[in-house]
Amino acid sequence: MATMASSTILSSFLSTLSLSPSSHLLTKHFKPISLFSSSKPLTPSLSPFTTKSNPNSDNIDTSFFENLNPEEEFVFDPPSPPENYIQPPYFDEGPEESEDDIAAAYEELYGPAYSGITVLGNDVYCMDSKFKKGSAFGVKKKEKVKDGFEERVVQVRRVTKVVKGGKQLHFRAIVVVGDKNGQVGVGVGKAKEVLAAVQKSAINARRNIVAVPMTKYKTFPHRSEANYGAAKVMLRPASPGTGVIAGGAVRIVLEMAGVENALGKQLRSKNALNNARATVSAVLQMRQFDEVARERGIPKEELWK
Repeated sequence: MATMASSTILSSFLSTLSLSPSSHLLTKHFKPISLFSSSKPLTPSLSPFTTKSNPNSDNIDTSFFENLNPEEEFVFDPPSPPENYIQPPYFDEGPEESEDDIAAAYEELYGPAYSGITVLGNDVYCMDSKFKKGSAFGVKKKEKVKDGFEERVVQVRRVTKVVKGGKQLHFRAIVVVGDKNGQVGVGVGKAKEVLAAVQKSAINARRNIVAVPMTKYKTFPHRSEANYGAAKVMLRPASPGTGVIAGGAVRIVLEMAGVENALGKQLRSKNALNNARATVSAVLQMRQFDEVARERGIPKEELWK
């Protein structure tokens, strides 16, 4: 009966294909199949995902699961606490932290503040940049120093050093730092990368801070000239409203020092580093009227007579 049903299904399928069931090609490949009876039992084949039995499974102790009923509800019964046990308070039930405690914890994590105030007694006037964790892999990234000084790059040059194996390429950076309130410094640094060279020169400039004498009109008290190497710089005071009339490294040094009215001139070499250091040397030669009157032992008003 099952064989007749399968033959009928095959004949209807062949009729849809416009082929006769007596075709030798079809009879060669298609044979009636019994769908409901089989002489051999079906045995599932092992797939690649079939787990094989563990040869050491007999040595596993399963006595705990013999008396366990999976349908039975499990009741959690924790052990009772011991005597004189005091439960610790929750994190939000403790006393409120003061501002000093919060500042001390913040300073312990991120280092001393650059505002001049410290709770743990750390040095707030350190010259190097702070280190801060930049990622979860422990990479430390340098942060800009927040000590009130501004930085300005004067020049970045590529320099080479001839060694036995060839030439070594480096970058030299000249940086001027100042607070625009009478303090300025010039620094130079070399490194294999531009950013590292700028950071080195900024640290070097902070170590060479000098005070610039100025009057209440933000100008120099008197004229001054100085040499550094082959460079020679001339500085002159100016009346209010004149501005800074200078060029090159001289102008950058005067602007970072906070000078608003002055005249400057590079007389010889045009080298940026030598002119910047010559400007600092000319500034160091200047003195205030109070200092001169104190050295002479006369009142300040006598200087103009």
